[in-house]
Amino acid sequence: MDDEKAKGLSRGLTNYGDKDFSVYLRNSFASSMGYSRDVLRKPIVGIANSFSGFNNCHRHFPELVEAVKRGVLLGGGLPIEFPTISLGEVFLSPTSLKFRNLMSMDTEEMVRAQPMDAVVLMGGCDKTVPAQLMGAASADLPAVQLVAGPMMTSRYGEERLGACTDCRRFWGKYRAGDISHEQINDIEGRLATTAGTCAVMGTASTMACIAETLGMSLPGTAAIPAVHADRLRAAEASGRAAARMVDQPIRPSQVITQKSVENALRMLLALGGSTNAIVHLTAVAGRLGIKVSLEKMNELSDTTPVLVNLKPVGEHYMEDFFFAGGVGAVLRELKPLLHLDTLTVAGETLGDRLERDPGYVDHRVIAKAEAPLEPQGGLVGLFGNLAPRGAVLKRSAADETLFEKTGRAVVFNSLEDLARRVDDPDLDITRDDFMVLQNAGPKSPSGMPEAGYLPIPKKLSAQGVKDMVRISDARMSGTAFGTIILHVAPEASVGGPLALVRNGDLIKLSVSGKSIKLLVSDEELARRKSEWKSENIPPEQRRGYDRLYASEVSQADEGCDFAFLQPIAPETKPKTEAKK
Repeated sequence: MDDEKAKGLSRGLTNYGDKDFSVYLRNSFASSMGYSRDVLRKPIVGIANSFSGFNNCHRHFPELVEAVKRGVLLGGGLPIEFPTISLGEVFLSPTSLKFRNLMSMDTEEMVRAQPMDAVVLMGGCDKTVPAQLMGAASADLPAVQLVAGPMMTSRYGEERLGACTDCRRFWGKYRAGDISHEQINDIEGRLATTAGTCAVMGTASTMACIAETLGMSLPGTAAIPAVHADRLRAAEASGRAAARMVDQPIRPSQVITQKSVENALRMLLALGGSTNAIVHLTAVAGRLGIKVSLEKMNELSDTTPVLVNLKPVGEHYMEDFFFAGGVGAVLRELKPLLHLDTLTVAGETLGDRLERDPGYVDHRVIAKAEAPLEPQGGLVGLFGNLAPRGAVLKRSAADETLFEKTGRAVVFNSLEDLARRVDDPDLDITRDDFMVLQNAGPKSPSGMPEAGYLPIPKKLSAQGVKDMVRISDARMSGTAFGTIILHVAPEASVGGPLALVRNGDLIKLSVSGKSIKLLVSDEELARRKSEWKSENIPPEQRRGYDRLYASEVSQADEGCDFAFLQPIAPETKPKTEAKK
């Protein structure tokens, strides 16, 4: 039987040189798990479960899995759950991004190697959804993305709290001496009180909205709170949709296209979403040979308004976004700007979806296109001699009084240097200076952590300084805010211009001009470059995944993916493979 036509346990047979024996042996071992022969004849829907005791966002997955299984059974399939790597954002060292590609490889290979006809991908915490989408795109088996859903908010006194924008807000108050040690300890226990991802439009929520906009998640499922009964119903529907795609296959390569990626970019900009999402979307699209550029993002940003009034950009939380109409309401406001012929895993086009009654929309949370929160998108790409391949600013979460400014560089050459000196009372820094962090990019020892949200030095914080220009090759949490320039490429640890910045250099920022320039002569920069030496440990002096990562990880503008995980161009494929 041709493997492309085979279903269920007959797919992807282990090769013993005898296909009939392979089927016989596989059925025998499957029977040991108590399945009847009738069940073993059904098509199989795999459930990629990223549950882990080190992932608080996913602690409700055991219940969610049962709902997915119920949906698969209703759809006539056999659900089989399997584990993958799980990436709990705050529990990983040096940072979760370092392991995103590893999880994508795990997902891809387990989907490809095990006998399943379709798969439901269960993820949520920041890097899990991008990793699963990357793996699914490469495996190209019919797949449905089911996200964890956001936490519900909590309370501290009369204030609503939600991780992790409020984490950072209160920590800033604590550093400034505005709240006590006892108060911060009380707040600590109230910030994250339910299962699910951060309750604001951070990276997890942004990626959930992007997955739905791409068409990889069922309509209306991105924003359902993790603990809401609708989340269980969404899980059941996702299982049923995956079972349906056994006979009516819709592959990720049919869903993730140039057009749907542009739609996703529009959604990201309208959300004022996480800067991390541009790195992840670049990586997901790259698995199918689709290029995402900051130049294209800028082009779309000029005509895409910010519509969503959620923290960290606005004042509301994800549960408010859900009850306000969610992704569907935003898509309807963006409709004239979207490609409506894109396919979704629901088996309909985006245009078909938007023809349905939108239901209730709370325009306090989701603004109308004719009355947006901001006329341009929340993100902007910056270019110049400091960032020849680009950098990113989340302008919707920044102080516009700092958008056109020239400042003196105060340089920290590593995260360790930052931690050691930032609160030194003798640090030579004023509110008008630009804080510059080097060696925090993807190839640095720190692996591009969410460290771009440089803390305001205590002596400035005590003076009431809430924001200042901060520049780095690091990332920042989607829950953070401030005038923060990130993802500078090429990064400092490979000798990019950021490595050449010295204390006292002048840097000119122009958001209107989409530029970031180091006001140092080309001759002086060339001299500094000639003296520069990498302090990274060479890949050949490392082992295991650390060696692979150091050798292969790309720059931020390329999605920080591994080159060997990109699709093979047809002209370079072996002839035997090209004939298939």
